[in-house]
Amino acid sequence: MSTPRTVTRVILSTEASDGAGVKLRRSIGTGQISELDPFLLLDNFGTENPDDYIAGFPSHPHRGFETVTYMIAGQMRHKDSTGSEGVLGPGSVQWMTAGRGIVHSEMPEQKEGRMSGFQLWVNLPAKDKMCPPRYQNIDPEDVPEVDLDRTHIRVLAGEVDGPDGIIDGPVSGVATDPIYIDVALSPGGSYEHVVPEGHTAFAYVFEGTVEVGGKAVDQHHLAILSDGDHVRLSSETGGRAILVAGRPIGEPVARYGPFVMNSFGEIQQAVQDFQTGNF
Repeated sequence: MSTPRTVTRVILSTEASDGAGVKLRRSIGTGQISELDPFLLLDNFGTENPDDYIAGFPSHPHRGFETVTYMIAGQMRHKDSTGSEGVLGPGSVQWMTAGRGIVHSEMPEQKEGRMSGFQLWVNLPAKDKMCPPRYQNIDPEDVPEVDLDRTHIRVLAGEVDGPDGIIDGPVSGVATDPIYIDVALSPGGSYEHVVPEGHTAFAYVFEGTVEVGGKAVDQHHLAILSDGDHVRLSSETGGRAILVAGRPIGEPVARYGPFVMNSFGEIQQAVQDFQTGNF
């Protein structure tokens, strides 16, 4: 029997800053909710004031998890210790698996105009925490888009049932079998998405108001979903949200700043490896 997912908790994201002073709104990774297995952090940045973003995120390390950057507007240049470099523009996605260790920077490629998007941290299971680092850099034109009745969807990861069949997102080979879609609803629009039972799932509304599982969720709010096999999004007045889901890992989490491992001893080793240049 089909089981719809409903909202179990709504959290207003809090204003925060990260990097060299980038202003953002944080929902996962706060005192309200420290983690939502397998998700460790969710930041939404969005401003037209260059003072809020111009300092960017200078070089910093990561080990033991994945970072996902989704740009809505603006340009961000990334560089890292593997020699990778590129610019993330509007609509682009970067799924970075830090694995055993990487040092990278993310700096604005603009001095004016709007900069907005998301950064999501996704945990890795113990068996993958020391894997070689890798990037999936996806240009805007490689993110499939689906137009349904009064609904526009961008498919970053997972599957969407389009008018002509199943459409797969470009992100692949991720341990948590993620779903990550951007759902823009015109007034009166609605959309129902299949979510595997057992997956942790949430929606974050970043424009307007969206009814998630029948509950109205306003801008800047995170809606955590119950278990079930599908969720319905709709909006009477128009709104936009990301819908994200992933398989829980169910392992101990030890975190210290940019390092996420399974034990404090592994954190100490990560700090030592970074300080001695052994990433």
